[in-house]
Amino acid sequence: MSRYQRTQGIVLRTYKLGEADRIIVLLSPDRGMIRGVAKGVRKTKSKFGSRLEQTSHIALQIHVGKSELDLITQVETINYFPKIREDYDRLTKATAILEAVDQIALPGEPAEAMHQMLLRALQSLEQTNSPLIVPSFFLKLMALEGSNPEVFHCVICGDQTVVSYSPIEGGLLCQTHRKGVPVTVEAVTLLQNILGGELGKALNTPASTVTKEVDDLATKAIEHFLERRMRSTKMLNK
Repeated sequence: MSRYQRTQGIVLRTYKLGEADRIIVLLSPDRGMIRGVAKGVRKTKSKFGSRLEQTSHIALQIHVGKSELDLITQVETINYFPKIREDYDRLTKATAILEAVDQIALPGEPAEAMHQMLLRALQSLEQTNSPLIVPSFFLKLMALEGSNPEVFHCVICGDQTVVSYSPIEGGLLCQTHRKGVPVTVEAVTLLQNILGGELGKALNTPASTVTKEVDDLATKAIEHFLERRMRSTKMLNK
């Protein structure tokens, strides 16, 4: 039975369909991932094509029928994050965040917490281009999914003096059990800030070799969790 529904969503990605249409992939709080068709948006006279760009936070009406693809019938912009759109570095970071969500969100499964987390990440990126927004999001997203790395003690024996990180083991390791890649004390502190309730302190950290170290560790963690390489992180490392 077909019906109309209203919801909100954040555009994760889009791709072409036919000569004038686009498929829009969104994350909504109540329906999880939505894949909808926006008719005629690639035409120059389209009324809402520009409202359906990647990163846009929108209110929309969809027509749900028998097809796997919903039909997007109305769109209103809530926030299109202009600073992100105008800054290549911020846009690249946003793309990495959206890619991670795109790999985890499921259609028809409510995702209110994930939607709020994604929205807060984009709002933070709009306000400040912190070097730890992307790695923090990766780690917090894993925590939301119940797979956060252990960063407060050795994942094997509980020793609080840790010297390495292994995505296979699922966290930090002590000298006795060390494997994976070495970690500095400063990086461990930032990891603990991110996952221990002091995210604001971490996001205020200026770019350095330590923030790059945390970025690399978080990328290794999310790629092991997803069992695939992140395409967008290659652009970040250029």
